[in-house]
Parts: sequence; structure tokens; C-alpha cells
Amino acid sequence: MRLLIIEDNLDLLLSIKISLENHGFYVDIADNGIEGEEKAYINEYDLILIDITLPDKNGIDIVKYLRGENVDVPIIIISGCNDHQIIINSFNLGIDDYITKPFLFEELVARIQAVIRRVNGKVNPNIMIGGFNINTVIRKVSYKNKNIDLTSKEYDILEYLAVKYPAIISSEELLEHIYNENFDSFSSVLRVHIAKVRKKVKDISGIDILKNVRGKGYSLYSE
Repeated sequence: MRLLIIEDNLDLLLSIKISLENHGFYVDIADNGIEGEEKAYINEYDLILIDITLPDKNGIDIVKYLRGENVDVPIIIISGCNDHQIIINSFNLGIDDYITKPFLFEELVARIQAVIRRVNGKVNPNIMIGGFNINTVIRKVSYKNKNIDLTSKEYDILEYLAVKYPAIISSEELLEHIYNENFDSFSSVLRVHIAKVRKKVKDISGIDILKNVRGKGYSLYSE
């Protein structure tokens, strides 16, 4: 999953970025409101973290702009402000969650995962598709209680398709959401990763879980 953090405290910004990347997310950053708003509008993200107090354009104004432009990306406000009226107004503008600083990193991750699942209609952290179980908390995949050993990137592909299931996901969307902004979109690495996922899953389950829909993209096959 690809996230954007808009936060002007550089130490906190880099700390959150590194921690989230260690947890399997792909993270873009902006340390000011104008750059953050531009990235949020141009790119496709699975979720955006926005601080309210920014040096040039505050987080509330960014939320107003994005929602006014019908950008429906999930948004979590992270802020040192615990004023109840500001929190209420933020939800009324269309944010998905509000976390006050300081916060535990584990809580932040849990809230991010919960929001992403919820907006995609997946409330349970264990996504069940046929005999497959994709556990989005511990990042593990199994088939009828038999573990399928995937690399981090291979898991990311399968998780994204599982969260979006039964939708058909284009190669472009996969590239946008499971690689960071420095990735070479002309690389063949996505096809290589998909081939490896398909083989590893089939070796354990006997099922070709990745369905290639010609001219449209990929979806997961359910028994």
C-alpha cells in the first residue's frame, strides 16, 4: 500500500516514514502544505496522513481542497491539537480518522490498516478468499492452514488484490500502489513478481490464484 505523509516536523516525518516502510508500506513525503497538496492531487495513494499545522498551507485547507476536487483518498489527521471543535469540523470535512500527538506507532499502523480495509469493504483483518487467508496484520498468506512463503513485495501484490477483490486491477494501478515514486514504470519487475507469486501459491495450493484478464489487468481467482 502506498501512503503520503504531509508533516513539517522533519524528525517526526522521517521517523514515521522509516517505521511505516519497515512495516511494508511505500511512503512518499512532503514537509510543506503546497508540495503535499500537489502530490495528493496528482498521485494515487491508499491513504494520506496530514498534520494540521503546516508552514504555508494548513492541513484543514488541504482536506477542503482535496474533497472539493472529489479526491476520495482516505485521510487521517495527525495533530498535536485536541480541540474538540477542530476534530469535529475535520470529520465533517470528510476525514476518516484523527490521531492526536504523541501517539504510539502501533496504534497508527492499526488505524491505517483499519481505514484502508474499511473503505474497501473489508472489515476483518483476515481476508478470506476461497481457501486462502490473507492476514493483513502479520502480513502472512496461507491456504487451508498451510503457509505460503512470500517475499515482502510478493505479499504486497497479493494483499492489494485481496483488499480490492473482486475488482480487476490494472498493471498501472498495481505499479502506482505497491512501488514508491522513484520506481521505473517501464521495468519488467512487476511481471516477474507476479510470476513468482503465481508459482509459489500454486505449489502449495494447486490453484492459479492470479487471474490475468486480457486487456484489463489482474484479479484473484476464488474456488
